[in-house]
Amino acid sequence: MAIRNLRYQGDPILNKKAKVVKEITPRVSQLIDDMLDTMYEANGVGLAAPQVGILKRIVVIDVGEGPYVFINPEIIATDGEQTGDEGCLSVPGKCGVVTRPNYVKAKAFDKDMNPFEVEGTELFARAMCHEFDHLDGHLYTELVEGPLRDVTYEPEEEEMEKGDEE
Repeated sequence: MAIRNLRYQGDPILNKKAKVVKEITPRVSQLIDDMLDTMYEANGVGLAAPQVGILKRIVVIDVGEGPYVFINPEIIATDGEQTGDEGCLSVPGKCGVVTRPNYVKAKAFDKDMNPFEVEGTELFARAMCHEFDHLDGHLYTELVEGPLRDVTYEPEEEEMEKGDEE
């Protein structure tokens, strides 16, 4: 497993449509593992393959309930509406207000190419919409209501404790 380099807004690959995954090869399995490592290392809740420079329809998401791997995902139902701040690992240090569905039902294949359906609300629904958009070459900045704002992150508790000890 390895940390992959993230691609940032302005990189043309982020505006291209990703290709359907037809089979799980050792390279695809490695990509999925690397995407999970990269997402966790960057403190993200989701990551799409184009964000690491690979035009394949693969997304990983973890909103705190364990990781989901989506291969060739499709949204099959939405309901409601939520408006809130959204950020992106490909647009570091920025956030903006975006309106998304509050409920999403999606179908996809897992890392073994077994089909599954999943339903999510709130953050999970937002993450699915956000990450699946990457597969079609879209960034959340296209949907932002108003200006992007600078974001500063608080150091994690663990890091603060280390600093206190020194």
